[in-house]
Amino acid sequence: MENKTLYTITIFSENMVGLLNQITVIFTRRGLNIETLSVSPSAIEGIHKFTITTFSEHEMVEKVVKQIDKRVDILKAYYNTDENLVFQEIALYKLPTDKLLSLGSIEDIIRRYNARILDMTEVWTVLEKTGHYDETQALFDELSAKIGVLQFIRSGRIAITKSKVERLSDMLAAMEQMLNDK
Repeated sequence: MENKTLYTITIFSENMVGLLNQITVIFTRRGLNIETLSVSPSAIEGIHKFTITTFSEHEMVEKVVKQIDKRVDILKAYYNTDENLVFQEIALYKLPTDKLLSLGSIEDIIRRYNARILDMTEVWTVLEKTGHYDETQALFDELSAKIGVLQFIRSGRIAITKSKVERLSDMLAAMEQMLNDK
């Protein structure tokens, strides 16, 4: 992945059927792989926020964001690098309880990785870890090597910008001001 950077693309829209398909087609046509995808309501009522990560060159991500921005159903699309964001992922690990207990102190792993036990039965235990990709992967690697992981899932990235408010809020305020000035 020479000259490629991980970009986080944030897209704001109303909750429209088929919009995700329209967005993914733009990535497909440009030959870009979506690494992670998360969609949820935003802080602005009635507006949903798509958070997508992809490895790309700067020029390509600019073109993709401009193309997404042109869609009628899109309010605004932005891209950022990690320096401009606060971001996390969540990972769940299902482990065999007997092997987990045979490690001796589960407390050591939980404290070292800042994980927590979500559920525990005689057969299996589910751990949760929130953090960056490298952190959730390190716990997966250690658990796999020491006891085996029965199931594993990691969420897509969720991210907010380091700016005071959503960038969309600034844009909407400017549009409202323009309407009031007319």
